[in-house]
Amino acid sequence: MKKWVCTMKYAPCGRYRDLKHCSLNKYWRNKIMKLKDYYNREYAEMLSDKISKVYPDLNRKGFVSDISESVEGKEYSQRMQAIVEVFDYYLPEYPETVKLFERILGPELSSLGDMYAAMWLSPVGKYIEAHCADYGEHFNLSVGFIKKFTKRHTGEFAMRPLIQAWPEKSMTVLKKWSKDKSLFVRRLSSECMRVSLPWAKKMTAAVEKFDTYVEILGNLRHEDNKYIKLTVANNLNDLYKYNREKAQYIVDIWMNDNPCKSTLWIIHHGSRTMRKKEAKEHDA
Repeated sequence: MKKWVCTMKYAPCGRYRDLKHCSLNKYWRNKIMKLKDYYNREYAEMLSDKISKVYPDLNRKGFVSDISESVEGKEYSQRMQAIVEVFDYYLPEYPETVKLFERILGPELSSLGDMYAAMWLSPVGKYIEAHCADYGEHFNLSVGFIKKFTKRHTGEFAMRPLIQAWPEKSMTVLKKWSKDKSLFVRRLSSECMRVSLPWAKKMTAAVEKFDTYVEILGNLRHEDNKYIKLTVANNLNDLYKYNREKAQYIVDIWMNDNPCKSTLWIIHHGSRTMRKKEAKEHDA
């Protein structure tokens, strides 16, 4: 069995693993390639097929040609930006394009473990991330789309510009999402708030709305789902590095409130970097 190194931007892990155990779709199990190479002419043709069904005015030939040429020889992030620029040229204004994308999302995923499988949606998420903060009058349209999007892929990157631009409104949305019936949405309510989300710019806007930030994490601290426990723990870990006093404040509240097994795991995993730092200081 050949080994595959997971080089994906949104990969659940970066370690080697057997292809037969890969949680991604058949395309990735059958083709060993870097993620960036997925976004090629074949991808452009597939995407044009989907979009043209809901937007017959699409210039399919130009759309496919421009994506194919613009991604050639580029790295992953550059390809995402190139595809977004093609969207800008060939598709309508932001509100109409969001509605078009909503119509091609497809069915919801059945498991959080599959959230990284629909890689064809990554440029769609990048489009929302690139433009949502420029259309404040369409805030509700953007968050509504992101909520649906995260049930098919993952929406934390798309949500962060809204948190930066409108922290109060966004945190109110996230507080509601932290109690949503969907595991995907509850996970998103935490993951998009992280100070140091991998592959994203550092963001402290959520932490600055600290009371709501604490409430959102508190709503999730009893969760049994491993992905939700992990995102809450990673929030704590980020916060310990950014503001240890605030992180410890949260931990103290939880420890004084009869913590369940999930909460104890979150606290332990969420303090891992702080414990390593203390160990090094002790050994020095």
